[in-house]
Amino acid sequence: MSPWTFTPFPPLPATLLPNIAFYNATSANQTYQITISHPFEWNPPSPPRNNRTALTLYVIDGNALGLTASEALKRRVPVDASTPDTVVVSIGYPLTDAVYDLAQRRVDFAPPEVPGGPESGADAFLEFIGGALRPWVRGTVFPGVQFTRDALYGHSFGGLFVAYALVKEAGLFDTFLAASPALDWNGGSLLEDVSRTFGTEQGAGEVVANRTGPAVFIGYGGLEQFPARRRTEAEAAFQARKSLYDSFKMPARSHELFHRLKWSGRMRDVVIKEYAGQDHSGVGASAITDGIDYFVDW
Repeated sequence: MSPWTFTPFPPLPATLLPNIAFYNATSANQTYQITISHPFEWNPPSPPRNNRTALTLYVIDGNALGLTASEALKRRVPVDASTPDTVVVSIGYPLTDAVYDLAQRRVDFAPPEVPGGPESGADAFLEFIGGALRPWVRGTVFPGVQFTRDALYGHSFGGLFVAYALVKEAGLFDTFLAASPALDWNGGSLLEDVSRTFGTEQGAGEVVANRTGPAVFIGYGGLEQFPARRRTEAEAAFQARKSLYDSFKMPARSHELFHRLKWSGRMRDVVIKEYAGQDHSGVGASAITDGIDYFVDW
């Protein structure tokens, strides 16, 4: 793995995002934009005391979803005093005119295909998170904090990456949060990888959960495979959109992922939720709030 350099952005005014810091993470051929949100009580001059415990939520597609996760957690704390201290670390790209770097996220999030297929950097991206970013957050940014459990959140292609990370290195995170995972990728091959990796106890009666295994949350929108016609949408455009959505089979493949993981008996817990009336883009934000609840309330 190439060495990584983490460079802080100039500080913002004290009243603008007071509990958030921004960094560039740079290696020989890649730059990520890192956003870190911490509890308000950790703001100077009262940094976290030594041996304080905390959770960490890692969010990919940080430009689109990082601040969404931070705000969801900040709204939760005032109404639930039992919320544990949680740091949100989001990973994005140095963009000025969009929230998605479509080309680079495909490289970073898509699992390896067959030899000669499209380039995949998913293994390198996973190694960056586990081998460079997390040690830096723990050892440099918050050296006095005892971090306990970590979660990984991703949506769409990011949800695909979350599922791949579970297959590739299930012990890297305590909780995996996959919103609208793009399981149609490569003909649904990742679903077969799930069964090859974790096995299956299908038909063996009620499956007993593995108390030391990871927990998995899966969410998808009710309109993702069966969209409603928009008020101003022409019939031809609606039929084309309906056909496209149907090809993704988001609900069916999400449920298949749920059942394969559940039947394996290797997970501590697996849940799935349909967001009625929501399309693909809406689920990305809605599932963050539920994902946070699922993670911190464990």
